[in-house]
Amino acid sequence: MRARDIATYIFLALSWGLSFLLLLRVVEAFGWIGAVTFRALIAGTLLFVVARASGRKLAFDTGVLPLAVVGATTVGGQLIGLSYATPRIGTAMAAIFVATIPLFSMIIAQVWGLERITPARIIGLVLGTIGIVMLVGFPAVPVTGTFVLGCVAMILSTFSAAFGSNYASRHLKGTGPWEVTIGAFLAGGVLSFPLLFFVPVPGIPDPMDYVYLVSLAAVMSSLTYLLYFKLVKSIGATPAISVEFAVTVVAVLVGALVLDEALTAMQLVGGAVIIAGCALVLGLFPLRSARRLPTP
Repeated sequence: MRARDIATYIFLALSWGLSFLLLLRVVEAFGWIGAVTFRALIAGTLLFVVARASGRKLAFDTGVLPLAVVGATTVGGQLIGLSYATPRIGTAMAAIFVATIPLFSMIIAQVWGLERITPARIIGLVLGTIGIVMLVGFPAVPVTGTFVLGCVAMILSTFSAAFGSNYASRHLKGTGPWEVTIGAFLAGGVLSFPLLFFVPVPGIPDPMDYVYLVSLAAVMSSLTYLLYFKLVKSIGATPAISVEFAVTVVAVLVGALVLDEALTAMQLVGGAVIIAGCALVLGLFPLRSARRLPTP
């Protein structure tokens, strides 16, 4: 993996890990459907304007359907589930579920024949899962009906993210990351917009809420997804999506440092295990079989 890919991986982990802080504020101000709809539409429109202003040629030769599928899953399905669940189950539990995305991705990639699942990747994914359990532990909120619904929403969210990434890798190989990102966000925003009639904006947002919304859309959506789709094309869906393990580490650290959540020695060890799992999935430390002795 190239140095540029590693830098992108680290940037995505930090940006998405910090995005939980903005997400909670935006969901509170605009509602869990409004947060996704406005975020997606702003992100897609902003990228389109930047592309046209910079003279970049956009070619949407693949048609509407593939972009709509990616928009409905990677953007709509993932962000709606995340926005609904996070205020109900807490940042820590949401981070646990986010880190299961590589597991879904590995299974889908194997079924579709997109990637070869090596022993190193399997061990890395197992280590990542073990690290998540060590990192977060037990829920910090009571297990109620609302909590269970939040967990179900996160399962649908993580599966949608994994499905959309693999679908893009399979059906949008010839499409540039700008076109994929713009198309996916606009499609996700348009598809989620009708849901505002059922889940309207709860009130009049404050001026700072619009700042949080635009920041979430511009920096932690349009820019990060553009870089993410580039990473998928460069190193594959499963290695790229394993960034969610690192996102969990960042999110828990943010919870400890900003939200005053407790961080134990076991959680620190869990974070180290997750990073080791990421390294194996990414192939930074591939397992090698023992060298055979020469035949006499």
